[in-house]
Amino acid sequence: MSDSRLICIVDDDARVRDSLALMLGLQGYDCRCYDGAESFLAAPPDRPACLILDLRMAGMDGLALQHQLKSLTVAHQVIFLTAYADTEVMRQAFIDHAVDFLEKPVQPERLLHALETAFARLQESHRHSQWQQRLDKLTPREHDVYQAIVQGLSHREAGEQLNISPRTVEVHKARIMDKLGVTTLAELLRQALASSPRE
Repeated sequence: MSDSRLICIVDDDARVRDSLALMLGLQGYDCRCYDGAESFLAAPPDRPACLILDLRMAGMDGLALQHQLKSLTVAHQVIFLTAYADTEVMRQAFIDHAVDFLEKPVQPERLLHALETAFARLQESHRHSQWQQRLDKLTPREHDVYQAIVQGLSHREAGEQLNISPRTVEVHKARIMDKLGVTTLAELLRQALASSPRE
């Protein structure tokens, strides 16, 4: 991921867009402004971004845009910033994984905290994606051995489960670690557990 943190401000009020872009630009963020959902969808970001969405806009509203974002190929996180707070609307926003739902006028500290949370989520998502891309390079047998290792099986136990020798398990493990870019068993286990789906 780029070190330059991109924020997309989608609001049909030019004064809000300009004041947010100025404040966040002074904090070192790269800001792009859109006057509505349609203009955003016509020119979406080309790299991971945090979106600050107004709720009530002319044309498509913020919730509808959030729903449309599911088809966006670029990783993103959403923060709502609105003068209209409604329990059911907030509930729907969070069901669709919004980071926060802030009311205007927002305290800069609250917005900056929400943005830090959003970018932390983006970073975690990026790490998971990288790990999955590496896992996809494993052969079916290497994937079996990987699963056995992650389950905590010894070379002998993994060999018995997979009907191969402990030495073969060891050879596969060395190849797996090389493909995954890890140098120790502890690092492999930490990455695997961090990337596993949370219940």
